[in-house]
Amino acid sequence: MAKSYQANELNGIIKIDESKCKGCDTCKSFCPADAIEGAYGANHRINDARCLQCGQCLVNCPFGAIEDTVDVVDQVIEKLQDKNTTVVATVAPAVRVALGEEFGMEPGKLITEQMYGALKAAGFKIMDVNFAADNTILEEGTELIHKIQKYVLNQPAEGELGPLPQFTSCCPAWVRYMELYHPDLRQHLSSAKSPMGMAWKARGRSLPQRQITGRDRAVRQRIRVWLSY
Repeated sequence: MAKSYQANELNGIIKIDESKCKGCDTCKSFCPADAIEGAYGANHRINDARCLQCGQCLVNCPFGAIEDTVDVVDQVIEKLQDKNTTVVATVAPAVRVALGEEFGMEPGKLITEQMYGALKAAGFKIMDVNFAADNTILEEGTELIHKIQKYVLNQPAEGELGPLPQFTSCCPAWVRYMELYHPDLRQHLSSAKSPMGMAWKARGRSLPQRQITGRDRAVRQRIRVWLSY
């Protein structure tokens, strides 16, 4: 198996609380990476080296025994209350169809207006990732066209191109799965960044790191909260 984590990557962000685990194997049935260890009826644990951090075990555990160990809610609330800090919610496209239940609506309901209203009421500035997602589609589509021109139509192409078929590079869990379990297919990944990655690169123009305001030249710092499913 390929090297599991790079130096700057978080690991072990999903854990099983053994005091709540019933050993029912439900999590195992949803794990695509065979990363959950433990016999049926015994406490289970997650092998971090194999885990994709996709969260399927967490959302499907019938006993609530699996938890996300990274919780920044209190930090975000603290920053929202700080008048010298601008807090920016960077919202992935999928979020607006994943929060319907929180607003008393059917699962999958499009709740863009309600989501925007709630974020603004909480004090967030909003950077929508829809535009960056469109850029990702354009980049991946253009890359695919160039590959078809080169490999199918035998037309000249500029630059270095990976082979066909082309796989999307948008989902971190999918990319990690390929890196760990099918490293020989990595060259088939699109070279385009994910929508969140493109939004991060674009943030410099619209959301400068700091803005000097007021007579006292107070520094307004900006932090970003990434909302993604």
